[in-house]
Amino acid sequence: MTLQEIAVVVGGAVHDVSGPVTVTAPVVFDSRRVEPGGMYVALPGERVDGHDYATPAIEAGAAAVLASRPVGVPAVVVEDVPAAYGRLARAVVDRLPQTTVIGVTGSVGKTSTKDILAQVLPAWGETVANRASNNNELGLPYTVTRATTDTRYLVLEMGARGIGHVAYLTRIAPPTVSVVTRVGHAHLGEFGSVENIAQAKGEIVEALPDAHDGGLAVLNADDALVAAMASRTSARVLTYGIDRPADVRAEELAMDELGRAGFRLVHDGQAAEVRLRLYGLHQASNALAAAAVAHGLGHSIGAVADAVSRAEAVSPGRMQVTTRADGVTVINDAYNAAPDAMRAALRALHTMTGDGRRAVAVLGEMAELGEHAPQVHREIGQQVAQIGAGWLVAIGGADAEQYANGAAGNGIAVDRAANVAEAWELLRDGLRSGDVVLVKAANSAGLLALADKLIEEPGAVTA
Repeated sequence: MTLQEIAVVVGGAVHDVSGPVTVTAPVVFDSRRVEPGGMYVALPGERVDGHDYATPAIEAGAAAVLASRPVGVPAVVVEDVPAAYGRLARAVVDRLPQTTVIGVTGSVGKTSTKDILAQVLPAWGETVANRASNNNELGLPYTVTRATTDTRYLVLEMGARGIGHVAYLTRIAPPTVSVVTRVGHAHLGEFGSVENIAQAKGEIVEALPDAHDGGLAVLNADDALVAAMASRTSARVLTYGIDRPADVRAEELAMDELGRAGFRLVHDGQAAEVRLRLYGLHQASNALAAAAVAHGLGHSIGAVADAVSRAEAVSPGRMQVTTRADGVTVINDAYNAAPDAMRAALRALHTMTGDGRRAVAVLGEMAELGEHAPQVHREIGQQVAQIGAGWLVAIGGADAEQYANGAAGNGIAVDRAANVAEAWELLRDGLRSGDVVLVKAANSAGLLALADKLIEEPGAVTA
């Protein structure tokens, strides 16, 4: 698109341009990601003003800048930069009529489901998906502008911090297929109730076209709040499930000694075997969601099962398993930690220590739980004891103390650490060969750095 075309789309004005300028690469809000021919989005901030990086972005190859004021280099100037970024992304989507937009949301499982889809769908066409969990009003436009006319599938994880957020994202990129994984307690402090979370997540199916126009809602039958969203759309509904009747099912579910699930993928009399490379029982549901999408798009059960079986963990801090040279296995699941995801990770830890190895739970605090935080943290501590873990290292303040309180008195060793540095000292001296260590917390707790430090021991090898 030329700068003049972009200016019309976003409602802005072109500045500091002496000749034709065309944007031919993604539109990024991080100047370190600028690609030749791309566009840099200058975002004002409390500590750092993105406009200060306009000139370096041009020097790095950007064709122009999207800004709220003239910056002395080619730019489209608008009043509201984030809103303009969204309008630009919508213009890109409108130029890709052959691309199927697939929206994915849920309290837990949405990033893993998106990651599986991003590895499954390329078997049938070029696929673009969010990197990590770029799922908000900035990350989604960035992902959209990576798509080209060759893109067949655009897989977009959509997050929410309140009612109306998913609806906004669907206006940027209207989905033809929408997936809802599960309604849980993530961000309960912000939403106020699980019912409000369900209301917000269901906005993604309300955005679908009718069934005769190709709309498809893929819903988790094992979650009653998700299954009920079928009434909120006139699109075709395809359910998936393990525990309850569903259109696409996982039967004969079993775990191997490394905590990886296998099952028969079944739909309408067709069946095929799936053997996941992903760790944790909860990944079976995520894989099933991705399989339902691919099959709903017309691909055979056998081909879908083969593609799902090849999927691996790709987003940092999402059930990444590494075994060090000294025999310690580290499960890096430290990117985020909603209560349901924490429970699932602990179940995976239990499965992976079924051969008598010691389970070590290294847990930082969960975030955005509001008044429910003390109780939920205490319940997680109780589960640490229930799975037979041998050692709990609880990192943080008052909520971490609740982990310790929940686990105390059950024959489990419990240590408290105020921060990552203290936790590292405990683990450095206390881990022994054969231990399986789960590292998990809200991203704000900073445990990704701790997981990296544990993994980067000399001689570490990937499991």
